[in-house]
Amino acid sequence: MHIKTKTSTKELSFIGVMTALCISSNYLMIGLTNIKFMDLFVFISGYVMGSLAGSSVGILTWLVYGTLNPYGFNLPILIATCIGESLFGIVGGISKKFGLNVSLVSSTMITEKRFWGTNLKIGIVGFLLTFIYDLFTNIVIGIIFEIPLIPCIIAGTPFAIAHEVSNFFFFFLGCNVLINAIQKIVFKGGEIS
Repeated sequence: MHIKTKTSTKELSFIGVMTALCISSNYLMIGLTNIKFMDLFVFISGYVMGSLAGSSVGILTWLVYGTLNPYGFNLPILIATCIGESLFGIVGGISKKFGLNVSLVSSTMITEKRFWGTNLKIGIVGFLLTFIYDLFTNIVIGIIFEIPLIPCIIAGTPFAIAHEVSNFFFFFLGCNVLINAIQKIVFKGGEIS
């Protein structure tokens, strides 16, 4: 029973810290349209603590950022972004369970070729998740504002490209390093199951 409480407290603390990191980085990067670290942080949360924790970080982030947003508030869009963002956390948790192994970065533990190969896989996963997120949210925006689907998607394409390409590079360059740093520093080299 004591272990369950300790793990639960650690998980809740982790969710709170990662949510705060997402929100603060979103506000710091508000001038960069569709270029944010949030998706990476939500994916990492899912990878490190599981799909439920990752999706919680995504939903909680959007509940704050989507409500207190200088670009405005719209409840159906807020719901859509919460659902879409939770996908990053869910897939982060699933990725770990189904073989997207991120090993500790060390010359004795992992080869350079394997390290960059893993980073490429993570970058592609980030790109595809972002594509799905952008397509889903553009469809929702089209429905809400009664914009025909094709023109809505075409109008959103420049923003989607910026989002998808930046996320590819954020995931490719940052995911492996951040996961290993969290596991090494926060969890003393161990993994949380």
